[in-house]
Amino acid sequence: MTGVNDDVPAGGRELLRVEGVTKSFPGVRALDGVDLTLRAGEVHVLLGENGAGKSTLIKMLAGAHRPDEGRIVVDGAEVTVRSAQDAERLGIATIHQEFNLVPGLTVAENLFLGRQPRTALGLVDRRAMRARAAELLARVRLGVSPAAPVAGLGIAQLQMVEIAKALSLDARVLIMDEPTAVLTSEEVATLFGIVRELRASGVGVVFITHHLEEIAALGDRVTVLRDGRSVAEVPATTPEDDLIRLMVGRDIAEQYPRRPPEEPGAPRLRVRGLGRGGGRGERPVFTDIGFEVRAGEVVGLAGLVGAGRTEVARALFGVDRYDTGTVEVDGRELARGDVRAAMRAGLGLVPEDRKSQGLLLDASLRDNLTLARLDRDTRGGLVDRRAQRRAAAEVAERLKVRMSGLEQSARTLSGGNQQKIVIGKWLLAGARLLILDEPTRGVDVGAKVEIYQLVNELTAAGCAVLMISSDLPEVLGMSDRVLVMAQGRLVGELAGEAATQDAVMELAVRSAGGVENGNESAMEGSDVG
Repeated sequence: MTGVNDDVPAGGRELLRVEGVTKSFPGVRALDGVDLTLRAGEVHVLLGENGAGKSTLIKMLAGAHRPDEGRIVVDGAEVTVRSAQDAERLGIATIHQEFNLVPGLTVAENLFLGRQPRTALGLVDRRAMRARAAELLARVRLGVSPAAPVAGLGIAQLQMVEIAKALSLDARVLIMDEPTAVLTSEEVATLFGIVRELRASGVGVVFITHHLEEIAALGDRVTVLRDGRSVAEVPATTPEDDLIRLMVGRDIAEQYPRRPPEEPGAPRLRVRGLGRGGGRGERPVFTDIGFEVRAGEVVGLAGLVGAGRTEVARALFGVDRYDTGTVEVDGRELARGDVRAAMRAGLGLVPEDRKSQGLLLDASLRDNLTLARLDRDTRGGLVDRRAQRRAAAEVAERLKVRMSGLEQSARTLSGGNQQKIVIGKWLLAGARLLILDEPTRGVDVGAKVEIYQLVNELTAAGCAVLMISSDLPEVLGMSDRVLVMAQGRLVGELAGEAATQDAVMELAVRSAGGVENGNESAMEGSDVG
C-alpha cells in the first residue's frame, strides 16, 4: 500500500487482516489488491468515494461475497467467510446501510432473530428476550418498547435497532457502514459514546463515514480506498483537505460552488396557505405554509427534526394530500394529491429515502432513468427502447455514473451513484422545478460537489430548486434564500449576510421551544434535522 504513514499508532493486538483482496463483477473490478489491518481497541475509518469498493469489502467480511484472490486473517489464522453465520462465529458483526430487519416482527424478535433464548422445554423464552432487548435499547438510548412492531419505526429508530442488534452479538470486530447518515446530533453523540465504550473494552471497529469531521472526533487510523485500491493509511488527525485529495485524487477548491443568478426569473412555484391537520388530538402536520421559488433560484428549507419539511415536500409533489391552501407551478394551480399532474407540470422530487421511494432497485439503470418519461418514449402503445437507451446513456455520462452498463440493476450501485440515477430521472423528464430532500445523504465529498455543480447548471438554465437538508452548511452554502420551519410552521426567511448558522438555529430552536422540547441538540454542528 502506498502512502502509509509511520506515525500511525500501533494500537493493540491484531484482530483482522485483509491481504491483497480482489473481487470482480461482470464489467467491474470492485476491489484490486486491497489491504486492511484492524487492531483491538481501535476505530479504523474506511474512507473513499462512492464506488471506491468500501461496501464490497465489508460485504466480503460479512460473508455476502467471496474474494477472487487474497486472504482474510482473523486472530492470526486464515479464514473463509461463506455466510453471515460464519462471520458471527468468527466474532464479526456488520451494520449495513440497508437495514436487515423484518417489518412484520417486533423489535425484540428482530434483535434475537434466529438466536432466541429458550426455556428448559425448548420454547422461546419471550420474557427473557424482552428483558434483554430492553437492556440493549436502553444502551443505545432508544425509547421504544421491545414489543413495538418494526414496521412503525422511523429511519433513525431503525438504525438504532440495527446497532442494538449488533451489540447483542458481543462481537470482537464491529463493522459500521454509514451509521450516522440518518441520525441527529444527539443520536450521533449517543452512538459515539457506545463506540468509545466498545473501543475501551478491546473491540475493533471498522467505521465508514462521509462526514469528514467525524474522523478526527472518533477515529484512530484511516485507510483510504480509491477505484478499488487501498491508496493510503494515515492517522485520523490528517487534515480534511489531505483526506479529500487522497479520496478523489485531486484538489476540491470549493466545497459549495453556488453561483447565484444575477436576477431570478418569474415564480416557478407559489405556495399559499398550505395546511394539513394531524390525527385526533394531535397538532397539525403543517399550517399556513406560503412561499415562492423563482426560476434560477435555490431556496433552502431548514428546521429541527419533525419540523414538517419532508411532509411539505411530499404534499407539493402530490404524494400526500393537504387540507387547505393552493400550489401553483408556472401560474397554474395543481390538483391535490395528484403525482401525475405534478409531473406533467414539470415537478420532480428526489425523496429523502432513495432506496424505497426513489428507485426500482431490481430494475435496470435504463428503466430507472427513463421511468418518468415513459409517455414521451411510447408510440402506439410500444416503448421505443432505442430512444430510451440513447437518452439514458447521455444523462449517465453527463452525471458520471460509475456503472458496468445501462442494464445493471440499481441495487448494485453505490449510494452516490444511486442518487445520481434518481436526479437523472428528472433531468430526462425535463423537470423545471426540483424538490431535493436530503440530496447528498450518504454521498461522498467528490460526488457532493458534482451534485452541487449540477444544481448550478439547472438553475442557470431556468430551473428552480427547493432544497431540504439536515446539513446546515450545505443549506447555507447552496441556497440563495433560506426558509426556516418549526413545528409545522414557517418561522422566518433569511438571505445574504443574514443567513448564518446562528440565525437559523435561533429561529428554529426558539420557535420550537428549544430546550423545553429537547430538540436543541439536533441543531448542533451541521445537523439541522
